[in-house]
Amino acid sequence: MDIYKLALRPLLFSGLKADPEWLHDRLMAIIDFLGKADANAPLRPLLVQLEQSLGKKDTRLEQTLWGLRFKNPVGLAAGFDKNALGAGIWGSFGFGFAEMGTVTFHAQLGNPRPRLFRLGADNAALNRMGFNNQGAVAIATRLEALRSAGNGERGGGGAGEEEVKSNPVSQSLSLPVFPFPLGVNLGKSKVTPLEEAAMDYLGSFKLLKDWGDYFVVNVSSPNTPGLRSLQDANQLSTILEVLQQENRALKPILVKIAPDLEWEAIASVIKLAQTYELAGIVATNTTTRRDGLKTQILPQTGKPISEEAGGISGDPVRDRSTEVIRFIWQQTQGQLPIIGVGGIFTAEDAWEKIAAGASLIQVYTGWIYEGPWMVRRILEGLLQKLEERGLSSISEAVGIDAN
Repeated sequence: MDIYKLALRPLLFSGLKADPEWLHDRLMAIIDFLGKADANAPLRPLLVQLEQSLGKKDTRLEQTLWGLRFKNPVGLAAGFDKNALGAGIWGSFGFGFAEMGTVTFHAQLGNPRPRLFRLGADNAALNRMGFNNQGAVAIATRLEALRSAGNGERGGGGAGEEEVKSNPVSQSLSLPVFPFPLGVNLGKSKVTPLEEAAMDYLGSFKLLKDWGDYFVVNVSSPNTPGLRSLQDANQLSTILEVLQQENRALKPILVKIAPDLEWEAIASVIKLAQTYELAGIVATNTTTRRDGLKTQILPQTGKPISEEAGGISGDPVRDRSTEVIRFIWQQTQGQLPIIGVGGIFTAEDAWEKIAAGASLIQVYTGWIYEGPWMVRRILEGLLQKLEERGLSSISEAVGIDAN
């Protein structure tokens, strides 16, 4: 029996009618408490029990990318833990990795509230948060403190010493900072002019490069004015150039793209990723499209959904993100790793993205709708899929249906 879906979700979504962002802030306060508890030895059994309940360990789910070992392919997407409050404990919720941020060089409050809305009839969310976060300095300080406190002892989620020595890809990489691979999503500060975007991303990367296992250049959020224009080849190349010049430790750098790009534009991003030797592509961010939605009026504002700014996540973006994943896989012949995100609620959704070419997947909206046991259900479902297809590991499933 799933108490979240049967009782807690109806209460939170319908009964209390609480603002989604207010609920999210309360949840992050709990995550913050649990994160601090992990540094307190007497309370650690609580997190161990949590992982046993919400996670699923099986060697068939493990894989190594960029010299990092992922215990399973399901990660927490950027946007959930903007300030890295739970950086050391997301593995206790069953996740194989987690991506912090989006982090900007300058701290910023984001867009005016209300700015986060559930579209229940569409299994979706509309957000126009605007990269609200405490800024790169504060988040780097927090990650350093967490690591120093022992909250992220090395070894649980990364390659072992022998593997680092024997794997050419991982020779230039340090062991993971935390017990599982930790990503950092970088965005442009709103106050920074577009022509100075590269230096803004570089400033954040310099501060955070020691505390992330991989980094994602976010140029695809619709909620920072002009940001999506940075997906243009000329502008994106400038950003990637300065980051790779600074990236002497050869940390994996990926770029996150929008689902609304035309195929030609996606092909241009792929070419840049290959030119600048990026580690991969995150596909995809939220969509600005409004067609096909059941929700026509946003109850909180009384305005037509077509007039509301922001990006939509969840079911409406699922199929398009899978199409983009398949296109990237085909264009690169499977040589450029993909993190697939968008509309994942079930094991079937996860399998579709992996079979289309995603080595890893991320969840956010689906986790809110399906609850904390969602990760375990997905992992158990993926194991069943492997058995049905006669496969011995999740890595064998990547791109299996891409052609």
